[in-house]
Formats: sequence, C-alpha cells, structure tokens
Amino acid sequence: MENAPQNSKASLLKKIFFWLAPLLSLSIVLFGDLDPERPETTYTLAVAVLMAIWWMTDVVPLAITSLLPLLLFPLFGVMDGKVVSATYFNHIIFLFLGGFLVALAIEKWGLHKRIALRILSMVGSSPARIMLGFMLATAFLSMWISNTATTMMMVPILISIISKLEEVNGREKISNYAIGMLLAVAYSSSIGGISTLVGTAPNLSFVRILETHFPNAPEINFTNWFLFALPITIILFILLYVYLYFLYVRKKTEWKNIDKSEIKQSYRDLGKVTFEEKVLIVAFVSMALLWFFRADIQIGQFRIPGWSNLFPEPGYFNDGTVAIFIAIILFLIPSKQKKPDHIMDWKTSTKIPWEIILLFGGGFALAAGIKESGLSNWFGEQLLFLKGVHPLILILCITFLITFLTEITSNTATVETFLPILAGLAMSIESNPILFMIPATIAGSMAFMLPVATPPNAIVFGTKRLRMAQMARTGLVLNLIAITVIALMTYFYGTEIFNADPTVYPDWAK
Repeated sequence: MENAPQNSKASLLKKIFFWLAPLLSLSIVLFGDLDPERPETTYTLAVAVLMAIWWMTDVVPLAITSLLPLLLFPLFGVMDGKVVSATYFNHIIFLFLGGFLVALAIEKWGLHKRIALRILSMVGSSPARIMLGFMLATAFLSMWISNTATTMMMVPILISIISKLEEVNGREKISNYAIGMLLAVAYSSSIGGISTLVGTAPNLSFVRILETHFPNAPEINFTNWFLFALPITIILFILLYVYLYFLYVRKKTEWKNIDKSEIKQSYRDLGKVTFEEKVLIVAFVSMALLWFFRADIQIGQFRIPGWSNLFPEPGYFNDGTVAIFIAIILFLIPSKQKKPDHIMDWKTSTKIPWEIILLFGGGFALAAGIKESGLSNWFGEQLLFLKGVHPLILILCITFLITFLTEITSNTATVETFLPILAGLAMSIESNPILFMIPATIAGSMAFMLPVATPPNAIVFGTKRLRMAQMARTGLVLNLIAITVIALMTYFYGTEIFNADPTVYPDWAK
C-alpha cells in the first residue's frame, strides 16, 4: 500500500505534463513571433517543444510522439508530407536493422552466453577477476549489440554467479559485492556501446542529423568513429574498474571464492560449439571487418584503400549496406540443429524494437524541420554571445548539460532534440559543428545515477538488489569522470581523427 501515494503522485504529474505540453506549444503558435518573415520558424519551435516534453516525460508512448511531424509539419506549412515521410527511413535505419537482426540471431543460438562464460573462465574466480570478466564480456557485447539486449543477456548469468556465492558465504556477506557487480554490468554496457556506431542509438542519430544539416560534411563511418570512440571506452573502462574495485571489492569481509571449475562446468554444459554458432562467429567477424575496411583509412601519409574501391561506384556503399548483406545471408543458411529452420528466421526478427526505429525517424524528421524552417539558425543567433568562449569550455558545458539531462530523459530523444540546436550554435559562432555534436552524442549514453537514465540502469535496478541512493552515489562520480574524459578527448584527440580544427570554420558548414 505504501506505493499507492507515489503512484498517484506520478499519475498526477503525467496528467500535468500531458496537458502542459500542447498548451505551451499552442501559446508559442498564437503569441510567438521568432521571425516575422518566416512564421514556420515559430511553428517548428512549437512542434519541437511539444515533442521534447512528451518525449522526456514519457506521458505518451515514445513512438507515437515520434509520428507528430508527419501530421504537424504539413499542417503548419513547414515541410511537404512526402519529404517528412522520407526522413523516417534511410541508410542509418537499415544499419540499425541489420545490426539488430545479427544480434537477435546471436541471442537465438546462445552465442552470447558462450562468449560471456568463456571470458569468465579465462580471467579467474576471485572477486576482482569475476568483476573484470563480467565487465569485459558486457563491454565487448555492447559494442555490437544494443545496450539493453546486452544487459538483459548478462544479468541472468550474473545472478546465477551471485547465487552460488551466496550459497557458500550467505547473502549478507555478498550483498555489497552484488551491488558492485550489478552496477559494473550496467555501466560497462553503456561504456562499451559508445565505441561503435551500432552500439547505442544516439550514435546513429548523430550520423543522420549531421548528414541532414551538413550534406557536404565528411562522412562519419564505422572506422573513424571507432578510432575516436574506442580509446574513450578503454579509458572509461579502466577508470570504472578501479573505482568499483575500491568501492565494492577491496574492503570486502573474507569469504570463500566461487570454484573456478563451476564456471568451466557451466561453459561445458553448453556443449560443443554448434554449426550455427560457427556460422554466427564468421558472420559477426565478417561484418566488423567489412565495416572497418569499407572506406579508405588515412593515417598520416599512409592510406589503406577500402574494399568499396573495387566497385565502379564506391560511394554507393555504406555501413547499412554491409549490415543488411550479413543479415540476409543469415536468413539463407539452413540450420543443422532445427530443420527446416535457418540461422535467422522471421519469427525471431519480430523482436526488432520498432518503437526505437520510429523514435529515430521522429528525431530525423524534427532535425529536418528545424533546419528547413530556419529554427537552427535562429537558435544560433541567440547564442552569438558565446563566440569568444574557448571551445574546450563550450564542449565541457555541452557534455555536462546532456549528461545530467539524460538522467531524467530518454538519451536518444535528448540527443535528437539538442543536436540541431548545437549545429546552429556552431554555425553562428563559426566553429566546427563536429566538435559540439560528437561529445553531446556520447554524453547521451553516460548517465549513471538514476534507474530511469538508461535501460541498463533500469534492468539492474529491477533485480531489487540495490537501492536508488546506492546507484546515485556511485553514478555521480562516474558522471563527472565521463564528462571530463569526453571533453578532453574530443578537444585533443577528436580534432585529429575528424580533421576538425577548433580555430577553422570548415567550408562544408557554411
């Protein structure tokens, strides 16, 4: 019964935000006049406010809010309905679809469990080594599979390990370590996900929104993103492990370690590597290599030509092409275990999170509307006073804002709302947009304090083995660490990877 007052309070807040958003939006339409010569600028702001509030408070399903541009942009004369519709499906959506289909195939045949248990059996059975093993397995998987799916895969394995430790030592002795392990899995998932374009949703949103606002911008592909983001992941991973070790492992009271043979036995229980798993390993590695070597890799004066140069039109290929190619192959290879099944089947593919795809589409449509209506330029003009501020200070402020904002809002929705504004800011102060948009994108995945901040946080909190205060205390320090690392790496390293000199306003952004 004690949850009843909280539920009624939450319900009241939802009702308030449900009506507040359209009322605020309507008042902007009736009384706002951002640009007398372009009323669509004001109308687009009204739509953006409505979508942002509904997205961030989740009072209406995210997917439904994402469909609003299809109705409101033609209604207000912002964009043609045909053009708006076209923004919902593009090569970024197919990159997500292809990557997710491969991930679902891996889950279908249990390859993720084999990878996780193999890593655990290799690192050892002491508390510190078990934590390291789970973090390595989670971070690696989340580079290729969505953070949500990775965490859901890892938590049952973790709970079984914790249960075995509790059988030997008692629940009380293990409770603090269990909290650290659960947080390690959630945080490793978020940190691992930022290292590849397919690892987490905001990364894909960034690529498309940059392309929408700056069609002539240099391509952000799998390779240059990976070269930039992987070092950030490695640095954050090391700092996370050291932090959690001192917080949850070093001060533990003495208790018996789990027998390493039990982990090895769990691995042996999976049986021999099946034909289906071998196919998936080959497909998985092939997809990564095809992504990595698709376009030319330039390292100083040294250039590695991409495989796309073998074809008459190298530019026709993109990372989405590769993902869909591998996914199609999996639908064509028959299974040896379950005849007449195939490695991938349509029934399994129905688990694709279509609400996330519509969320992508809504973000892309909103970004297109903000650009076409001139709203991004208007925002930029309002922020002209920032022109003299050092770029590193701006990057730190942007990273701080997005990190803490996503503690209470959807990370993808927040990134998709703010990236067009940051594009306008960069244009107004004549700075490279990439230097503002990339740290904002990565910061969208770096909220560690609250269960609602990211799906991995919510999943481990749902085990009911830790309190919100414990997550908040641990996560606050990590938030500040992540903000510092992202800002410094963007300014001192990202400028080299993306050829983004902070003092030069690139021609493609003019």
